[in-house]
Amino acid sequence: MTFFCFLWVPLFYFFWRSIRRCNVFGWAWALIAGSIIALIQFLLGPLVDPGGFGFSRWASGFVDIVVLPVLAPLLVYLLLFVFKLIGGTADFAGFALLWLIPGAAARAMAWSFHRDPILLVAVPVLWTAIAVGIPFFIRFIQDSRPLAIVLSSIAILAIPFAAASSYWALFYHRTFLGIILLIAAAAPMLMSIVFSILREGEQG
Repeated sequence: MTFFCFLWVPLFYFFWRSIRRCNVFGWAWALIAGSIIALIQFLLGPLVDPGGFGFSRWASGFVDIVVLPVLAPLLVYLLLFVFKLIGGTADFAGFALLWLIPGAAARAMAWSFHRDPILLVAVPVLWTAIAVGIPFFIRFIQDSRPLAIVLSSIAILAIPFAAASSYWALFYHRTFLGIILLIAAAAPMLMSIVFSILREGEQG
């Protein structure tokens, strides 16, 4: 399980690159920033006290474990995109996945002593679900159609909520609910992968 946590994000990144075939702007900065953030998280420890099984555990999962580590690179890349500091085809997912690689390696080593499949297997999958799922709906917002903007905005908010709730439910041993929420969080990622493969097939 430790190897899964260590290798899942980088292997998924290379898979993503193979179906997207576009260069990630600022890839070196993504790795550097991800390394710095991973070091800061290691030195500071959790920002939210996980407490027991209630809201504090959910908030801890959202802020320290599942959601915020992925939202940070997406927000940074969004700012670069808004201020037109990036060139070529925007790839939010590729930037976020690169940013996550150092943190995933650090977490794998830190969590290896727990031997917890929730941390070592479910959480890395949830990371990639957020990193790829949210950009999938950002693309629809760029179409500037009112209905697409509303529905995509709701989906963008729902993915992190489902991911954090999946972690909380699995930790609370509500396995069925946790798996359902994990599938819900990962569904946009799977759709994005399918659409990317189909698009590459048409272009090829």
